[in-house]
Amino acid sequence: PFVCLSVLLPRKKFIYHYKNLRWARGRCETYLCFVIKKRAGPDSLSFDFGHLRNRNRCHVELLFLRYLGALCPGLWGYGVTGQNRTSYSITWFCSWSPCADCSFRLAQFLNQTPNLRLRIFVARLYFCDMEDSREREGLRVLKKAGVHITVMSYKDYFYCWQTFVARNQSKFKPWDGLHQNSVRLARKLNRILQPCETEDLRDAFKLLGL
Repeated sequence: PFVCLSVLLPRKKFIYHYKNLRWARGRCETYLCFVIKKRAGPDSLSFDFGHLRNRNRCHVELLFLRYLGALCPGLWGYGVTGQNRTSYSITWFCSWSPCADCSFRLAQFLNQTPNLRLRIFVARLYFCDMEDSREREGLRVLKKAGVHITVMSYKDYFYCWQTFVARNQSKFKPWDGLHQNSVRLARKLNRILQPCETEDLRDAFKLLGL
């Protein structure tokens, strides 16, 4: 089952799926590059990485959870006391942000697994244009569950290129609009994750007649 985990992504595939275009037509798959850090002792960290994509109609985020026991041994500890649990920190670099259902499932899982920390970097936002979309609500639920969600910037693309791509010594060349699109998406994500403050401001503006 781990065929994808150790194989580096071809360069063209990485660029095609992770390009932060405003209209990313035809990109129906989600790719997830991951880094797992395990706290092996007070001063030591172990490190593992790989990538997955959605398969057989199973979204890649839930696919990752299926593999979690093998990827993170000792995550659930031994016995009922919860002692001897190993702490893990996981970082995802996703071509799309999670759909609503995956967000809710992830949040539920993380609330039950306090020794697992998750950061998610996304290239593009999935179905987040509508103000009242479930996808927006899903991202807010993830934030409440302690997930740090960020839009990928140039340095994140560079890191992914160095870590997950079969680059054959070739350097990462940013495409036109990478920075501008990243800034635009980051602002949009920020607005999604802080809706209450925005709504409070709108109410205040109404009261002031603005």
